[in-house]
Amino acid sequence: YYKAVLWAVENGITNGADATHFNPMGVCNRAQVVTFLWSAAGKPEPTLTENPYSDITEADYFYKSVLWAHENGITTGVGGGCFGPDLTANRAQIVTFLWQAKEQPEAGADNPFVDVAESDYYYRPVLWAAQNGVTSGVDADHFGPLNECTRAQVVTFLYKAYTAY
Repeated sequence: YYKAVLWAVENGITNGADATHFNPMGVCNRAQVVTFLWSAAGKPEPTLTENPYSDITEADYFYKSVLWAHENGITTGVGGGCFGPDLTANRAQIVTFLWQAKEQPEAGADNPFVDVAESDYYYRPVLWAAQNGVTSGVDADHFGPLNECTRAQVVTFLYKAYTAY
């Protein structure tokens, strides 16, 4: 993840956990992931004027990134009018956010993972990510959709999706 972290810092996607540490094994929450995506997109100003989520406010560092993600169909929240900013982001969510940010590119039909079913909301995003080298899964046969995602994994997904794909 070394190159991915350098790329993320150099491109203003993240500043790290503090001035001298990235905290690669730190687990990402939904607010952090959406902020990384928003930053990778160049931090565009959202045009949405009404906040659709009851659990975020204008004072939150991630406010603009969540509004941007919502208006661009990257996320619809966790239900009940909530975004769930502090909820741990799992691999399925992150790959789905990224796939939607990349405008839902097509993926072939070859599914290498026994833990990803065609009926899963993340099926097409996972296939796209695997087929385009964004991820190879947690092992040869498993994607690990519900596994927590570390900061190193998130920026590596972003790096691969934005520099190699």
